[in-house]
Amino acid sequence: MKVIIIEDEALAARQLKAMVQECDESIEVVTMLDSVEASVAWLQANESPDLLLMDIELVDGQSFEIFNQIEVKSPVIFTTAYNEYAIQAFRVNSIDYLLKPIDEKALQRSLQKFKELKKLYGTTSDNSLSINELVNAIKQTKLPQTDYRERFLLKQGSRLVPIAVEDIAYFYSQERLTFVKTWDERSYVIDYTLDELECILNPSCFFRANRQIILCAKAVDKVHLHFNSRLKLDLKPATVEEVFISRDKSGEFRLWMGE
Repeated sequence: MKVIIIEDEALAARQLKAMVQECDESIEVVTMLDSVEASVAWLQANESPDLLLMDIELVDGQSFEIFNQIEVKSPVIFTTAYNEYAIQAFRVNSIDYLLKPIDEKALQRSLQKFKELKKLYGTTSDNSLSINELVNAIKQTKLPQTDYRERFLLKQGSRLVPIAVEDIAYFYSQERLTFVKTWDERSYVIDYTLDELECILNPSCFFRANRQIILCAKAVDKVHLHFNSRLKLDLKPATVEEVFISRDKSGEFRLWMGE
């Protein structure tokens, strides 16, 4: 089994590598990466490993940014000193979530969980096929509907304005602020980041198009095929900046839209 460790503290990375190999001598730690940028570059240039051990807080941002930039094709065990990211972790390819300092028995249980899940999908001559099936199964595990936000109380001047989720066309970031755009073309500042919103919005209704916008399906007016297999979206209400879906996310977006 080939494993990648993504951890920005060199000592913690070495300790985790030793712990992994103590749990299972057959595991090969292919490389250790310390940033979002390095992880994106490595995953784009190399064959997907069987498993990623991924710290959440990296030197250049949160590791969730990796999923926004590329399609991650491997299951993930997240490691972190904080417990507030648990829901967000399970919105991506996560099979487990370990709090630091990591206990060897907990790590062993996580690795065993991965092996048991993989067994459910069998093995094939093309190992990536079984891994892809496992990742797809993980992504299909959704939080209950009751866990998703139904409304927000937003500040506008000296007033607090209740906005129901069904009245929102999209959320977007601009100049380090996050905004809500409603169907009647009103904009409100909201005290959440897009990363935070992504894990409290119903994914059947909202899609993280890129790092700047999360949109409702009904807001998509037209979809244009664009250069380098990207998609260009026309939204309603219209946006100031053009909205693109990357090549890596275009397949996921098309399925989400019902292709």
